[in-house]
Amino acid sequence: MAKVDFDSASRVYPGSPPVRAVDQLDLSIEDGEFLVLVGPSGSGKSTALRMLAGLEDVNEGAIHIGDRDVTHMPPKARDIAMVFQSYALYPHMTVAQNMGFALKLQGLSKSAIAEKVAEAAKLLDLEKYLERKPKALSGGQRQRVAMGRAIVRDPAVFLMDEPLSNLDAKLRVETRANIAALQRRLGTTTIYVTHDQVEAMTMGHRVAVLKDGLLQQCDTPRALYDKPANAFVAGFIGSPAMNLLTVPVGNGTFRLGDFDVPLPRSVDAATVTAGIRPESLAIAPAGTEGVTLVVELVEELGADALVHASIQAAPDAPRVVMRVDGRTPPALADTIKATLRHPEEIHFFDAESGERLD
Repeated sequence: MAKVDFDSASRVYPGSPPVRAVDQLDLSIEDGEFLVLVGPSGSGKSTALRMLAGLEDVNEGAIHIGDRDVTHMPPKARDIAMVFQSYALYPHMTVAQNMGFALKLQGLSKSAIAEKVAEAAKLLDLEKYLERKPKALSGGQRQRVAMGRAIVRDPAVFLMDEPLSNLDAKLRVETRANIAALQRRLGTTTIYVTHDQVEAMTMGHRVAVLKDGLLQQCDTPRALYDKPANAFVAGFIGSPAMNLLTVPVGNGTFRLGDFDVPLPRSVDAATVTAGIRPESLAIAPAGTEGVTLVVELVEELGADALVHASIQAAPDAPRVVMRVDGRTPPALADTIKATLRHPEEIHFFDAESGERLD
């Protein structure tokens, strides 16, 4: 096990202009930590992982694993094990042979390899599949074999590049719980890449959010949700996404459609971007004040329903999404009034830079 440090590490692809796929990344992952790199396509998360693995050059800065500078070391010298999206299993080998192949290349004895494979197979519930070929396994079982192949090497760091993206929704939920539990049991430093923010929020001790090669924020899932550093993180973290509305400010309030909402004293700007989580909105009781909305779509999810509505007094504004009781949702084309459950839960961002104002 080991600590991992990205020290102003950059990956720059030549071109006119050059493309900074990862730009001055400063990030420390503690020994035994499960850190998730998350962001949209092209954000640099997989490139950062491949830089750590030695599969991409580091053009600026450095990368350390423990007390070793591995910036220019070959992959095999870095003491890492990587789990890929494609599993990358050898089709002509059995499960046991796939899991033990790297140990065979290291020159371990057959008995030592068999012992390590048996331990990993027990950990992953693969004991009865050891003599099968990959084609006789389900997607989830193949994923566990790929995990087992990494575990038997007992590396300092596990690297996982979107390992669940080929699984169906139900199996993905089950497998991510298994991976998180396994990491807790092994205590190995793990860096996990995904584009799925729900996956990131449910698995990582901390989550690092990237955009266009730049680190936007790295914190616990709860801190990212409760106090996003900027409008990008606010809109990316959370499902459904936070409502982000650019609104005028005046006389200590901001105007939300036909409804004035008190503004915190700490916010001093002529125009702000107000961020409101869907669960922070509620249907206002009859006769009370609220912003007037026109219902355009209702997604019934069972216990909850998601209401997508336009602001009647500001038809050009983005749609607002609110989470309501699934047993009594409004009907399509209804006109409703919405109010804030907790005004203190509103987030404010600079309308130009997107940075958090408080």
